[in-house]
Amino acid sequence: MNNKLQTQLNGRNKLKSSGFLNSLENIFPKLIITPTFIVALVCIYGFIFWTIWISFTDSRILPDYELKGFAQYITLFTKEPRWWVAVINLFIFSTCFIAVSIIIGLTLAIFLDQRIRAEGAFRTIFLYPMALSFVVTGTSWRWILNPSLGVEKLFVDMGFTDFTFRWLVQSETAIYTIVMAAVWQSSGFVFAIFLAGLRGIDSSIIKAAKVDGASLPRIYTRIMIPSLRPVFLSAMILLLHLAIKSFDLVMVLTGGGPGYSTDMPATFMYTFAFNRQRLAFGAASAVMMLVAVMALIIPYLWSELRGTRNEK
Repeated sequence: MNNKLQTQLNGRNKLKSSGFLNSLENIFPKLIITPTFIVALVCIYGFIFWTIWISFTDSRILPDYELKGFAQYITLFTKEPRWWVAVINLFIFSTCFIAVSIIIGLTLAIFLDQRIRAEGAFRTIFLYPMALSFVVTGTSWRWILNPSLGVEKLFVDMGFTDFTFRWLVQSETAIYTIVMAAVWQSSGFVFAIFLAGLRGIDSSIIKAAKVDGASLPRIYTRIMIPSLRPVFLSAMILLLHLAIKSFDLVMVLTGGGPGYSTDMPATFMYTFAFNRQRLAFGAASAVMMLVAVMALIIPYLWSELRGTRNEK
């Protein structure tokens, strides 16, 4: 028995000395990650490259791989007013969505940072909308804002016969109904980010300020909120990313209407690529969305990596 055990030990020592186990340990993680890398290469970067290529063609219903230059981009920016409506709507939606979400999220975070009772229940209530999909949110708000079903009908039935609330069906105000639904969906997420940031501030700084006689509002406005600059940046990047990609909420809530008054770049791309069979034109608008997202993400990642290197 001892001889057999000694033989096994000698065999393992030979494997180790030969470097076989060491090479296997180096290769195994690469074997595990290889399928993921292939899927990402084909399904993400492959389709991105394909979309960019199609945007330089004259593809209609089916792809046409003969390059035609920048014709689709020239048409997009000079001959299609609907694109500029979508861009202006994106600007209005992004500005209102980010500003209101940050204000509400920060206010809720400061409220819960006071260590109130039932904090866990309030946190769950504020975060619950984020658990819903934008399809559910859009459907719910479409019912609420529908003049014949929602808020207007409720007040009329209560006796306020002159009350009107028809933002959803008016071209001038329909975009703001999307802002309302998106803020309701995402402000809880922003609240969680800010609450984590507030809880991460060194408590000794706050105690020292209290000893110096600083009031609670002064502590928040002069010490805690200025310390949340990285949190503000992260929240703005995430919200702007959601705004640029907004599609399902718009399609469910307004369908891009009335007319195309609530069109966004994402709904514009879908309409022209799949409903109007102008595949190359839709691909060109998709590439512009990609450029906008990259213009946000790349500087953010660069600043984060630079900060990490400076800390080292």
